[in-house]
Amino acid sequence: MQRGGLDETRGQVIARRAKTVPPIVLGLILVTVLFPPALVVALLVDLGRWVVRHRPWMAVRLLCFLWAYLAAETIGLLALLGIWLASGCGARAAWLAERTWRFQQLWAGALFAVARALFGLRVEASGDEVVRPGPVIVLIRHASIVDNLLPSVLVARAHRLHLRYVLKRDLLSDPCLDVAGRRLPNYFVRRGSGEEVERRNIRRLAEGLGPEDGVLLYPEGTRFTPERRRQAIERLEASDPALAARAERIHHLLAPRVGGFLAVLDGAPQADVVVLAHQGFDGLRLISDIWGGAIVGRTIRVRFTRTARAAIPGDRAERVAWLFDAWADADAWVGEQIAGAAAPVPVSA
Repeated sequence: MQRGGLDETRGQVIARRAKTVPPIVLGLILVTVLFPPALVVALLVDLGRWVVRHRPWMAVRLLCFLWAYLAAETIGLLALLGIWLASGCGARAAWLAERTWRFQQLWAGALFAVARALFGLRVEASGDEVVRPGPVIVLIRHASIVDNLLPSVLVARAHRLHLRYVLKRDLLSDPCLDVAGRRLPNYFVRRGSGEEVERRNIRRLAEGLGPEDGVLLYPEGTRFTPERRRQAIERLEASDPALAARAERIHHLLAPRVGGFLAVLDGAPQADVVVLAHQGFDGLRLISDIWGGAIVGRTIRVRFTRTARAAIPGDRAERVAWLFDAWADADAWVGEQIAGAAAPVPVSA
């Protein structure tokens, strides 16, 4: 599905990018010019926080990451422009899409590498050998503002799998994601367009998957918080008390929304399902959470599990039950990781 499934005029696209691109470029220029004095201030702030509260040095880290992000966005936009020009201004559509996909993986990998280095993150993945071959439907939990890069780094780049993303339209505010995302088969969900329209478009996105392809879906629809968990259960209680009871037993994830999942299953009848569960980004919902230093030195644990398509029921109600069972299994694994991380380390005599 090209153009992200968006029915936009050229004028609308230009108007949006006129709002999102200049702040990135001007921000990079401003931060670069002010970087030396800002670094001094950041060092003093971090020193004071360390002396008073023994907090990790976050001001310096965040300043460096801000510069890296702005630089990555600006360089990314220039590279995407160069790829478009080299394609004959879009005349070679297949070449443009392939080079854009390759650059997308390079861009995401570089940004994630910067985050790992600055914040001392460690990544431990298990079961990733089940990702290939395609076609696959990848379901991932959404725990924080930081975990958006995991699918590109651990699935698309690591296994050379061309993922088609189902994303919120709000993410078009990121210029690189806007440009690259609209060139590749993705779908940016438009809120308020009606559930039936969304399901039809998501199904279309999943059609025609090959052995090198996959669809990535965030079944929760948004990042986990205890408040959102309760709200999701309350909505289910009003429409399906039995599912609400199932959701009550899921503690660390939001109850999955079934519409998108069912649409993807219908659109890709040959695709197996891979669940990407991860733990380590929990509690990092806001910049203020990161400012507190909780992200520093974290171990991000990732588990992949694959279910053959033949094992997934054909009946709608049974498919919904299967999804909740798979999500409950991921929730149990996340709970085990949280408990293990919180357990005291035994001290030898």
